[in-house]
Amino acid sequence: MIAISVTIIAHGKGNIVTEMKELTPNFRSVRLLLAREKGHPEGERDEGYDLLVPLDRDGRLDAHEWKTHQTACRVRRFSGKEDARIGRLRRTPGGQWYFDYAEGQPDDEIGFQLGEERFVTGEYVSIGRTGVMHTYQVARVEKP
Repeated sequence: MIAISVTIIAHGKGNIVTEMKELTPNFRSVRLLLAREKGHPEGERDEGYDLLVPLDRDGRLDAHEWKTHQTACRVRRFSGKEDARIGRLRRTPGGQWYFDYAEGQPDDEIGFQLGEERFVTGEYVSIGRTGVMHTYQVARVEKP
């Protein structure tokens, strides 16, 4: 295990500041940007997610690494229309991945088959927010 110091700082209502010190070499910073959809024919570069997650060799979420480093797995949702939100990557006992911003389920954002998706630049993933599924393109994957 390699010790890396990473600090996520977000300003705005309800955001938190977290410093993570113990990240394994499998951790990656991933940027997702809203892909083309109704109302956004060109996609949207100002709307998406920044993830700090462990990936396996194929670019898939690494459930084993996640299980031992859950507190380090972060998500930041950003949009030009609202303040950024900081949350955590979580997994149900049945294996479904989701983004959790606060206690309870009303604000959870469900990833559509995120366990099978590859987080590789150019690939697409789907995330459900407020009952609507949106598609995001993986814009960047890099070491934190």
